[in-house]
Amino acid sequence: AFRFQAMLARLFGLSAVLSVASCSVLRNATEHVPFSVFPEFSSNISSPTMADSLQDKVVRILELKPGFPENIAVQVFDEKYYDQLSLEKKKRFLKCLNSGIVNENSIMGCYANYPDDYEVFKPFFSRVLEIYHKVDLSKTKHVNSWSLKGIPGLPDDGVLDLTRLGLPPLSIRVRTGRNLKKFPLPGSMTKEDRVAMEVAMGKVFDKLIAMPDFGGRYVSITPGHPNEITPAEYDELVKAHIMFKDMSVDKYLLAAGIAEHWPHGRGCYVSEDKGFIIWVGEEDHLRIMCMKKGSVLNEVFDRLKAAIDVVEALIDGGCAYNDEFGVVTSCPTNIGTGMRASVHIQLPNLTADGTDKKVKAIAKPLGLSVRGLGGEHTPIGEDG
Repeated sequence: AFRFQAMLARLFGLSAVLSVASCSVLRNATEHVPFSVFPEFSSNISSPTMADSLQDKVVRILELKPGFPENIAVQVFDEKYYDQLSLEKKKRFLKCLNSGIVNENSIMGCYANYPDDYEVFKPFFSRVLEIYHKVDLSKTKHVNSWSLKGIPGLPDDGVLDLTRLGLPPLSIRVRTGRNLKKFPLPGSMTKEDRVAMEVAMGKVFDKLIAMPDFGGRYVSITPGHPNEITPAEYDELVKAHIMFKDMSVDKYLLAAGIAEHWPHGRGCYVSEDKGFIIWVGEEDHLRIMCMKKGSVLNEVFDRLKAAIDVVEALIDGGCAYNDEFGVVTSCPTNIGTGMRASVHIQLPNLTADGTDKKVKAIAKPLGLSVRGLGGEHTPIGEDG
């Protein structure tokens, strides 16, 4: 089995729900994190060795351009734009691109490290967003709405029922991402940042656990955490698709700095019925999701909306968000709503050769992404 995943806009025609964010000024995302407290960029960078190292990366990017046309970050890189940046900003900018430099077969190839990276490096990220999301940001801006009313292509009754597509009940998951204003994004967090963020969220989970509609428990893989679980328990939760996989073996997230300090600051909240989950310390500070085996997407979508309203209200300082820009996420693929919908479905005839080449060739023109049962960057078996 594999995860047949898509932006909701592509899967169910919800273009208004998942319209892409514009690259307008993110006014409030870093109000609790002054730039001067970010240790990596607070010093005066003037070392010739540092400059040489940065130039090596630029040379590498230019070498990759002809051979890797699908690496968006590499293709968008403009040497003239880069040359006009200060040395300090050059370092910060190239850190955003490091995953795509190290992993030349990347599709996106870049991650934001701070909530205002999308504004600080707006010429670059604007073009990245336009290419990936296939929009013209000079004419389009983000509209964040949970309403399904008036959206062309949806059933008149608004019910998104998979049986109408001839499909049996499937495992459905809808998730979104959130990042706390008080901290850098995961790519530039220190170990102390990660642990502190998990501690801050502990107060939120205590309140959720006390609510009848949520209940459940919080588990951590941070050494010494009061809710630390054993490696065996962690493996069981991963197999049950409740906990996220070991990030320290993901070469893309490692190169981006997102997987550093594993397993510190990582954990998972699970509701009593196991249908509502919050990952802590993955690609974004929080991955909030609802899942259910069934046929009607609305049931999962509506529960997620209600749960997010509760969680965001409990977070001290709030999440990185702007009315014009939308939800701030590490990866530009998620910008705007941070949302993806997925279903588990077997297509053995398309994977009989042991690869995902055929199914990806079919899915890509439809705006769909294909992932293994274990999530992004995991293989698909011959059984589909």
